[in-house]
Amino acid sequence: MNVPVWVWLATIGGLLVLLAIDLIIVDRKPHEVTVGEAARWVVFYVAVAVLFGLGIWMFAGGTHAGEYFAGYITEYSLSVDNLFIFLVIMSAFAVPPAHQHKVLLVGIVLALVLRGIFIAVGAAAIAQFSWVFYVFGAFLVYTAIKLSKSNMGDAEGEEYEENRITKWARKLFPVTDDYHGGRVFTRMNGRRYATPMFIVMIAIGSADLLFAVDSIPAIFGLTKEAFLVFTANAFALMGLRQLYFLLGGLLRRLVYLSVGLAVILGFIGVKMVLEALHTNALPFINGGQPVPVPTVNIAVSLSVIVSVLVITAVASLLKTRRDDRRAMVSAGSDTMR
Repeated sequence: MNVPVWVWLATIGGLLVLLAIDLIIVDRKPHEVTVGEAARWVVFYVAVAVLFGLGIWMFAGGTHAGEYFAGYITEYSLSVDNLFIFLVIMSAFAVPPAHQHKVLLVGIVLALVLRGIFIAVGAAAIAQFSWVFYVFGAFLVYTAIKLSKSNMGDAEGEEYEENRITKWARKLFPVTDDYHGGRVFTRMNGRRYATPMFIVMIAIGSADLLFAVDSIPAIFGLTKEAFLVFTANAFALMGLRQLYFLLGGLLRRLVYLSVGLAVILGFIGVKMVLEALHTNALPFINGGQPVPVPTVNIAVSLSVIVSVLVITAVASLLKTRRDDRRAMVSAGSDTMR
């Protein structure tokens, strides 16, 4: 897939325009984002992402479009993991509800810039070293096993510990104790100070790097095209902050989400290893010759990803509904006594 420079520039310009419109419309008058407002923005960003995918279908063909959609769905679902950390960070910094949208917007823009660097490095490594796919595949399988044993739905009571980037930002700028409206910087007694708003933006953006370590190798397992990897990540992140306001307490009801994401990561990891074997050039594996193993096409990958997410969501909601009914019955029994 040969993507001209002007297409890259036009795409990035379009993304910046979308972010500017969002910032102007929503943050013109800072307010607490309602569920209805968040729902409309989520639908808008998903629709834009789908239209972009249809454009790829028209100009680059169905295969690349399928890779984009598989990557977008995977990145969006993996990004839900971020929301649990966002909840913890927002609580730790006591961000006023009226300014949470601005914090997420700037934090996610920072995350997108950092991911762009990560994607460029990953694409260069894959083009230069054939063994990178073995490493990525093995890492995703390991991550899947580790993730399957975690409990992503329990954000309550979890304490936030500032990472090195956030601590470095505190050393770089003196920080006020209180928020000053929506200001990122303020001046007090003739001296320039950062507000907690600045620190929490850095915290949101830098925390995403931890998730990029998993998600970037995962999408490279679905497509090697850097343009598709970047745009899938961009649209997933842009719709993420509105999803934060929309889902709210629903996040804690997705009790099987970690299992579903683990299955997806494990599947992509195995897919990457099979493709690496199929195009093998390492001299110590099969004498440097390709290994005749089956590979997984993008249609199967997309079907597996969507199916796992649907089953995970339905199973999670059924379980939490059943648990709620049992709790109500138990509470009723205790009251009668």
